[in-house]
Amino acid sequence: MFSQVYYLIRSRADGQYLLAQPDRSSSSTSGYLLMFGEHFDALSYLNAHAPDVSDRFAVESISGSQVKGLLQRWGFKGIGMVEDPLLPKIQFLSPS
Repeated sequence: MFSQVYYLIRSRADGQYLLAQPDRSSSSTSGYLLMFGEHFDALSYLNAHAPDVSDRFAVESISGSQVKGLLQRWGFKGIGMVEDPLLPKIQFLSPS
């Protein structure tokens, strides 16, 4: 995982990362950071689910060794690995 490169979607307006909040009943404001295995998967996700605002987002890369620090710094619950960007099929993982 540490040598793997992942791709994230980030707002160009305020720098916030794209999150998933599968448990809407939770009062927490943090969610799961959406991560993609390929750059084109992130673009496909945007084009499929937010075509009208896709130009307001950018795709950035991150190495596996940076994931833990990013989760801690931003206070995310964990990551949501997007396995199929069109459905979408997401596997939620929490740090242990």
